[in-house]
Amino acid sequence: MATYEKKNIGDLDNAAEQYGLAPDLEARFGRKAFGMSGGGFSYQRMAPGLRSAFGHRHTTQDELYVVLSGSGRARVDDEDVELAPRDVLYVPPETWRAFEAGDDGLELFVCGFGEGGDSETDAAFWPQDGNA
Repeated sequence: MATYEKKNIGDLDNAAEQYGLAPDLEARFGRKAFGMSGGGFSYQRMAPGLRSAFGHRHTTQDELYVVLSGSGRARVDDEDVELAPRDVLYVPPETWRAFEAGDDGLELFVCGFGEGGDSETDAAFWPQDGNA
């Protein structure tokens, strides 16, 4: 008999709350919630105009960002990439990335492939004043 587990994304803990980033940011992660040994996923919703508080990169984890709704931009290393619904952005390990929601907010589903738990952050990667 097949073994599976089903959860609603809304039932996963909102990690943004523990870092004081809610309600403008909602960030729900599935790796630990499902006890996954490799790979993972997250759901992220950003309020209109919100920019990531930090950039991040990984040493081993590839990531796919799927835009569910809204619009915005991603800063990928030193390039800004416009995002619209149904866009899929692939970011390989060791590439810096951060996000900024457009006027209608930004809703992302993120799939990570690799060991995970290997992220590095940089609050100065894409400063809030818009100067990099």
